[in-house]
Amino acid sequence: MTIKKQRILETATVLFAEKGFKDTSIAELARITDSAQGTIFYHFKNKTTLLVAVLEDVKQGILKEFEAFTQDHKFASGKEMVEGVIAFLLYLASQKEQWILLLHRLFPYEFARTDASCRVHLESIFSTLIDLFEEGILRGQADGSIRELSPRKTALVLFSLVNGLIWLKFHDLYDSATLHQELLSACQKIVSVDDSQ
Repeated sequence: MTIKKQRILETATVLFAEKGFKDTSIAELARITDSAQGTIFYHFKNKTTLLVAVLEDVKQGILKEFEAFTQDHKFASGKEMVEGVIAFLLYLASQKEQWILLLHRLFPYEFARTDASCRVHLESIFSTLIDLFEEGILRGQADGSIRELSPRKTALVLFSLVNGLIWLKFHDLYDSATLHQELLSACQKIVSVDDSQ
């Protein structure tokens, strides 16, 4: 990918996250990226194609961030991996705010109802995040640190808890960082072999 194309994608991510789809103009994107509108349309057929490319870029970014995160955090058990995934999502909410804010906007889901490509990319992003929890649960069941329960359903519940807390942060209702320990404790109770935790 060219530097120009990457800059267009990154800037479009910020504009879509902050302004929404309707209020993001190609003219403004061109001005900010010092590009001709024709250059943007050369790389992306239209604004919807640009949105789909942004979603794909966000998914790839999340995977790269998790890979980097796991280089610094080694998990001794599946339970530790689940705790690590929680920390990772909170990290994303603070360090990659535009990605998460974009995913908390209504317009991508409205597009997904009628645009199959948009739906596929949104589902792929959420599947990627839920898969991280499921991987930790399966690993924990294999090593005995997580009790027997439905890995996929439990991964969905854990993701929903974390994502809900992040949603409150982005709507300035609560600082998710202040509830990190309580969130971790609640998630541990869901998966723990020992009910006293």
